[in-house]
Amino acid sequence: MPIRYALILITALSSCVGPAAWAQSEQPSPDSGRKVVRRVAPQYPDAARRIGLGGTVKVIAVVASDGKVKKVEPVGGSPILVQAAESAIAQWKYAPGAESRENVELHFTP
Repeated sequence: MPIRYALILITALSSCVGPAAWAQSEQPSPDSGRKVVRRVAPQYPDAARRIGLGGTVKVIAVVASDGKVKKVEPVGGSPILVQAAESAIAQWKYAPGAESRENVELHFTP
């Protein structure tokens, strides 16, 4: 019975995140004018690793004028991976400038 639930969970999560063949990386939006001064790599969640879950997480980082990330707003991706992405991006530091909203994509590979 638990295997059936795991398969349902894997199927549901796979349909949300798309292909899992990308390397783990961070990519600021090409239209972004803010340079990332310090990046913190996300921790790959153990639960995602156990089920072989990978995919892309998209978030918007609200960046203050001093370059600190004030808020991370999830846009898409598996909830397990979104949590890891939010934790990492909240620690990023951008170059100083006007407050902005930066599009960020993180790719996770099991």
